[in-house]
Amino acid sequence: MGRLFVLLGLPLVAMATVHYAKVEPCDEVVIKSAVSALVTEVDVGLEGHLLSGERVVHLDDTLDILELNNTKRAIVLLEKMYGINQEVASSLDETLKRKESYYHRLNPLRTASKTQKDNAYNTFIATKTQYLATQEKLVSLEKQIMDMRYKRARLEERIRKKSLQVDQRYLSKLMVRVGDFVNPGSPLAKVADLRRAKLVVFLSPDEVEGLATKRLFLDDKASGYRIDKVWRVADEKFISSYRAEISIDSPKGLLSKLVKVELK
Repeated sequence: MGRLFVLLGLPLVAMATVHYAKVEPCDEVVIKSAVSALVTEVDVGLEGHLLSGERVVHLDDTLDILELNNTKRAIVLLEKMYGINQEVASSLDETLKRKESYYHRLNPLRTASKTQKDNAYNTFIATKTQYLATQEKLVSLEKQIMDMRYKRARLEERIRKKSLQVDQRYLSKLMVRVGDFVNPGSPLAKVADLRRAKLVVFLSPDEVEGLATKRLFLDDKASGYRIDKVWRVADEKFISSYRAEISIDSPKGLLSKLVKVELK
């Protein structure tokens, strides 16, 4: 009886389910090609490094650069033509005003012959037609310049997409080699954000329901971390469990080590 009394007097200890999770990068993505092109450069030596803006993959952009240079030159020429036609339009405007004024002064005069009046009218109309044609050309040139500027922007964007630079990310793997031909959607590289890390555990329904009252222990030590995200639909692989993620500070050493996770 005495032994039974001692057992009953002990405090009840809640049993915690032990989970083991691998320390993973907080965010890991596969960068895919946005264009079709031949792979001309791949810096394999940068794999496994934290990068700061280095170019890791380059796609063939020779024709794009040539077309961009021609487009820039075409814009310069069109702008010159636009400026010249503006001067022509300005001169024609002054001439038109004089021709119109002369015709309106001459037309009421009885002393002026019909031939003089007809010549003045025809000269006025011819000048007006020439002025309107120049204005139409200005509108057409303005439209061409707008189109060429848009083409320039498209080419610059296309060229940028053919140069994959990785900044403040860890280059996990390069997925192409020189000589490969890629299409839109083809994987180029896998990169990870190492500034934060995460732990992924799979919880039972009971653990999910009791999260608000439990503390998180990592490697048998109480932590200030909490479950950041819980999937409310059972996992496809672990069909009786629910995926949960814990965001943690990125370790100074190597990632991918196993961590003991308990909810108490």
